[in-house]
Amino acid sequence: MANSDGYNFAAWTSFIEASQIRALLKYNVDYYFAGGKPGIIPTDIFANIMAELSERYKEDPKLALEDFNYGPTGGQTWFLKTLAKRMHDVRKIPIDCEEQYDCVSVTNGSQQAIYAILDTMIDPGDVIITPSPSYLGFLVPAVKLGGRIITVPTDLDGIIPEYVEKAIHVSKMKFGKTPDIVYVVPDSDNPKGTTVPMKRRKALFDICENHNILLVEDSAYAEIQFKKNPPPIKTLDKENRRIAYLGTTSKEAAVLRVGYSVMPPNLREQVLKDKGYLDLCTSTLIQRILDIYYREYIDVAMKDIVPKYKERYEAMAKAMDESFPAGKRTDPTGGFFIWWESEKKDFDSSKFMKEVAMPNQVLYVPGGPFYPITGYALTDNGNDLKPSVPQPNTMRLGFCYATPEVISEGIARLGNLLSEHL
Repeated sequence: MANSDGYNFAAWTSFIEASQIRALLKYNVDYYFAGGKPGIIPTDIFANIMAELSERYKEDPKLALEDFNYGPTGGQTWFLKTLAKRMHDVRKIPIDCEEQYDCVSVTNGSQQAIYAILDTMIDPGDVIITPSPSYLGFLVPAVKLGGRIITVPTDLDGIIPEYVEKAIHVSKMKFGKTPDIVYVVPDSDNPKGTTVPMKRRKALFDICENHNILLVEDSAYAEIQFKKNPPPIKTLDKENRRIAYLGTTSKEAAVLRVGYSVMPPNLREQVLKDKGYLDLCTSTLIQRILDIYYREYIDVAMKDIVPKYKERYEAMAKAMDESFPAGKRTDPTGGFFIWWESEKKDFDSSKFMKEVAMPNQVLYVPGGPFYPITGYALTDNGNDLKPSVPQPNTMRLGFCYATPEVISEGIARLGNLLSEHL
């Protein structure tokens, strides 16, 4: 695509827009329910960690020089061991913390891991299965890289394995291809907030195992849970060959933008090759700060953080139930988001936000971006494909950033505005 300066951009720039959620960050409103901005961060703990490091660096200039320098692309050994121990001890992932720590990798956020996995796995025309709706940070790179997305139905328990099996069959019939990737966020997913029960987790693993498909398990919200959830799907992957397990510090610690993952060794090798060309390495200084946090502070911090997020969720759910017009919402057990769908199919949540909500100081994310800009959905009987079409009568509401009091006020205002117009 040529521009006014006479040089050409890549073809994808003509059909992929900037992230709509990223774009909403620039707006300053009284009631912000848009991006998943963590509103509860243990800043006092991080201040103490940085003060401690400041003294250590003065006493040990050699350590300071190392921490302010380049490091291995896949992460520092000491931090990988710390992450391996937590994933083993807390999430029960079958990994030997001392002998298998090198199965763990760090990236600049799990978003970079998502992109690098897609960049490593997907050629134009390859097939990917995702829930409908799904995380736009996965959908957009998948489309950008030429993947053919098949979305499958979800309910209040998340992705439905039977439809995944049907989608694989249809892909083979329509495209002559077995899908390369099944993507799922099993714990309080983005955008709906639903959690996949253990029976479905086992079924998803078995389906991917039987068809030799990579399962990408995006566990960004696994630590932000209000009750005990089923163990990760990765716990079933005893030989570490079927699942790419992704976590991130940016929800459970602070927005320090470090993702961590356990991937099959051959995939990890190629992903780190890709990462090396994307950013060379992740900041050693950030890894040092997080290493101390994960070894000494995280459990105490999470005991304070998680109940506060639950209070915010309860405030939003209560205000929605009291003020919203006819429709249905999800009932998440953790994470950052509630998904709402108006019973009026012709309601346009994007238009409503621009014309009504924003002038009244309320911001949310319309549901449209959580459907692929190009792709397919299973037909109702699961035996064929149809073009994937966004549901405009939906919205994602984030309860993570504002206080319970602000949430109650803002959601009541939004509910009253919706009721007036619907």
